[in-house]
Amino acid sequence: MTSPLDAQPFAFALDLPRAALVIIDMQRDFVEPGGFGASLGNDVTRLQAIVPTVQRVLRAWRAAGGLVVHTREGHAPDLSDCPPAKRLRGQPSLRIGDTGPMGRVLIHGEPGHAIIPELTPLDGEVVIDKPGKGAFYATPLGEVLAERGITQLVIMGVTTEVCVQTTMREANDRGFDCLLIEDGTESYFPEFKAATLEMVRAQGAIVGWTAPSAALLGALGADRLIP
Repeated sequence: MTSPLDAQPFAFALDLPRAALVIIDMQRDFVEPGGFGASLGNDVTRLQAIVPTVQRVLRAWRAAGGLVVHTREGHAPDLSDCPPAKRLRGQPSLRIGDTGPMGRVLIHGEPGHAIIPELTPLDGEVVIDKPGKGAFYATPLGEVLAERGITQLVIMGVTTEVCVQTTMREANDRGFDCLLIEDGTESYFPEFKAATLEMVRAQGAIVGWTAPSAALLGALGADRLIP
């Protein structure tokens, strides 16, 4: 049984047993001071501001019994899965693999690679480690979703125009219906987030739908139960 929720460009029919909540790259390296995001000169407080919303949705989704997927961008300690073109681009104060305040930047097992404590995955939740921007590239995500009969993705996380949008476009090409939670995603650049929301839902949801978290919580019956 589907639960319609108010979305753009038109209502999204949520089918919870066939849906997964995908939380993208809410890692210390992107969200906290001293990480990779800050090393690029970005204001990480913009990303920190969505954490309460992501928490509320995550609690409601767990309570409803839905599948949860977390992603982490990062690389092997020997950088064998990090192309030089990615590591050497630009002039950041810290490059991928360099040692910073939270250990080696975007390296598996380092403190900065971890998901922030407020959103720590529970035992049994899916954690996808990805070497690129999209969650499907060089990962088992497609197989994991197929095994569970998932056809819809509800997406939150960072950053809107990079890893979030890339994952949505990958998913769209694979036949998934995707709903992006507007106040559960953020960019270091507000104009980039706004443009991405418009691109995603343009031309009859050419990439996917967007909706505020309140609409999703209402469809889950959790709008009055989850503070």
